[in-house]
Amino acid sequence: MEYNTTRTMMLIPEYGRNIQNMISLLPSIEDRQKRTKAAYFIINVMAQLSQQKDSADFKQKLWDHLHIISEFKLDVDSPFPPPSIEKLKRKPTMISYSTNRIKYGHYGQHVLNMIKKAVEFEEGEEKDALVNALANYMKKSFLTWNRDSVNDGTIAANLNELSKGQITISDESKLTPTNEILARNNIVTTNINKKKKFVPRGDNQRGSGGFQRKNPRFSK
Repeated sequence: MEYNTTRTMMLIPEYGRNIQNMISLLPSIEDRQKRTKAAYFIINVMAQLSQQKDSADFKQKLWDHLHIISEFKLDVDSPFPPPSIEKLKRKPTMISYSTNRIKYGHYGQHVLNMIKKAVEFEEGEEKDALVNALANYMKKSFLTWNRDSVNDGTIAANLNELSKGQITISDESKLTPTNEILARNNIVTTNINKKKKFVPRGDNQRGSGGFQRKNPRFSK
């Protein structure tokens, strides 16, 4: 029996080992015209197996994959030039870690940016509406990561702290109720401290919450 560990590595597993084996046999066809015809046949099979049929450069990707699987040893009349080996071997640019220090991670950087914009607004109805919408968004974000109830005073305190005391929510402003936010966003509340207690029942007492035990005197 032949195991996959003893076989050659799959260069593009999407098409399967049979396609790779067929492509590896293409260079052995001496006649260039027949070799090109066989390559077109394999391309048609690859098109049926591919999951990227909606892409604009679909045909070119198939031919690129054909050259890659053949390890760039294939010499056929391709409608597209083979891809650059240097481009394929080029390593991606390293992405540096974010240096932003967020005190309340469940709000995210976008909330901090919106708070900075809200501070720049002039006092008036427009700023009040923006602050109220921002506070409701903060409450929604809080409930997304902390699936228990949150007091509006906590949101007001966090907003005041993050704005460095420049934004204060009045007592008259009412935020969206917690139950409405949870229902609207399909958030399931969890409380690990609440556990159902099992109450044992009597020997001959029946119920959905307990077990029914047989009296040994009448079990025979």
